[in-house]
Amino acid sequence: MTNESHLRVSNPPPKPLMIWDGECHFCKRWIERWREITAGKVDYATYQEAAARFPEIPIEQFKRAVAFIEPDGEAFFAAEAVYRSLRYRSSKKWLTWSYDHVPGFASISETAYKFIARHRGLGSTFTRLLWGKDVRPPTYFWARRWFLRMLGLIYLIAFVSLWVQVDGLVGSNGMSPVNRFLPAVRQQLGPDAYFLLPTLCWFDSSNAFLHFLCGGGVVLSLLLIFGIAPALLLVALFVFYLSLTIGGQVFLNFQWDVLLLETGFLSIFIAPWRLWPRDLLWWPGLATPARVSPVSRAGLFLLKFLLFKLMLMSGVVKLTSGDNSWGWLNHSFHWSALTALDYHYWSQPLPTVFAWWADKSPEWFKHFSVAFCLAVEIIAPFFIWAPRRPRLMAAGLMIFLQIIIALTGNYCFFNLLTIALCLLLIDDAFVFRVKGRAPARPASQKLGRPNTESMTYRLSIYAAVIAAIVTLPINAWLIFSAFKPQSRMPGWLAKFYEQLEAFRIVNGYGLFRVMTKDRCEIVIEGSADGVEWALYEFKWKPGDVKRAPGWCAPHQPRLDWQMWFAALEAPEQNPWLVGLIVRLLEGSRDVTGLLAHDPFPDKPPHYIRAMFYRYRFTNSEERRQSGAWWKRQELREYLPTISRDQLR
Repeated sequence: MTNESHLRVSNPPPKPLMIWDGECHFCKRWIERWREITAGKVDYATYQEAAARFPEIPIEQFKRAVAFIEPDGEAFFAAEAVYRSLRYRSSKKWLTWSYDHVPGFASISETAYKFIARHRGLGSTFTRLLWGKDVRPPTYFWARRWFLRMLGLIYLIAFVSLWVQVDGLVGSNGMSPVNRFLPAVRQQLGPDAYFLLPTLCWFDSSNAFLHFLCGGGVVLSLLLIFGIAPALLLVALFVFYLSLTIGGQVFLNFQWDVLLLETGFLSIFIAPWRLWPRDLLWWPGLATPARVSPVSRAGLFLLKFLLFKLMLMSGVVKLTSGDNSWGWLNHSFHWSALTALDYHYWSQPLPTVFAWWADKSPEWFKHFSVAFCLAVEIIAPFFIWAPRRPRLMAAGLMIFLQIIIALTGNYCFFNLLTIALCLLLIDDAFVFRVKGRAPARPASQKLGRPNTESMTYRLSIYAAVIAAIVTLPINAWLIFSAFKPQSRMPGWLAKFYEQLEAFRIVNGYGLFRVMTKDRCEIVIEGSADGVEWALYEFKWKPGDVKRAPGWCAPHQPRLDWQMWFAALEAPEQNPWLVGLIVRLLEGSRDVTGLLAHDPFPDKPPHYIRAMFYRYRFTNSEERRQSGAWWKRQELREYLPTISRDQLR
């Protein structure tokens, strides 16, 4: 029915009333959803029980479409009736406004309604396929609970992992001391340095303070895992890790470091603002606490959008990089060009032993795996915004991809963090069904304005909305730049981005944009006399060809990772590498402690040099004969011999 069919009833209800066909299974499902959305502000009744009260409306009209009757007696039908009822939810008022003011919106809505009304069986089938048995608006209490705990675990891993390395990396006797770096920056940039490098290390850059930041981060992470004052802890954790990221310089400049900061910052908007959040101890099916902190829809959107951006950009940059190993050859897609995994398993920074076995898989399976990776990264993210079943399927595919990546490569906490974001796609109705319990929802979980809503909750919603508005133009451009890598950011937006970039709260992503098709390793050697040379063995990066690739994740050996990047560049592009050589010549225990073996434990060497080798996985026959996992070929000298005399 359309606007021309409006009428008034002589016996209007005291409260807005939606009347529907009680014999329609499809209608019953959607009435459940609308009942939750309107949260007690609208009454619902079947026409079988309410039609006699309104003789002005023919029975055939009730059978054709739902009817909505206002307290003033005005009645509406079909799509307009739905929109008029939903306007009692403030976030849905735009539907009625669009129906009344947007050209074509009303006619399209009514046409769609008539089609569904005539094919209710088909509509019911699609409803079951997309939503399952419960079409009510999803709630995410389980997801928030475990996401925040998992985020606390990831913060804990990050702080502990850095704590055991920080002295050798940026301590006073480390490769790139922060107590020298910050004064040099201050001298060069003046007062702007404080804003461009926001870190607590400006107050104190001693080893003791670095340990305080790491140790404090560990304590805060543990408290977050136990659900104590989550919102406040997330603020403190962000400040601590940002301070270490800035102070850590190149050693903390990885995509998972900025991803942790962006995730941690956005999580502030979804965390309960309570000291003892009882709802974080709640489990579906158990007794529900009297007061459950609502899950901020705005905060949830920000984190889902981060997952969308992370996955989509990671996939798109591979196709737009110009590297034909991702299947894009001569401006068209070719199955035979999907050769990225022909190189990846042995050329990635720190492969696991499973990478050696995966490298032996058939070519067709490697090509299929590349195509699967691209499909998950590019297509699955769009289903983040889909109804329950396709959304859960997308979550499962993305989690599966992260597990496979984690099995074959050491990417520290990156995979765990991505999986944690995927947990936010799992709603409570699915958890209830898995646990075999009825999805009863306490009143405080409903989507209407909760009685327990506090000022801090409202402020967090407003803050989340502001954060979304502020970061949306930058995020939109970052995603656009993945499709158009050569495009330049508009001047006004670039200046705005510069102001936020220092805080790492909005970032672009895209691992392995270009596949590394060679593997060269820097092998550092020391000598007391310049004749006999001894090898410095690293803990995790390839060295001894008979040592199996190790598994160190979720810990990140940051020196080993930097050595992989240094091998892709010239020595002068890595000033920290000179710092490494200097500290080895000085015999710094903080630096040698980062290595698996120090061949000069009593007295540092007089000479240091670095050689360049090409590494490859052995094949099955070579492995069987020699017992070696790697084979290598000496190429050239990477860094000429440096002596202690030259240091003086």
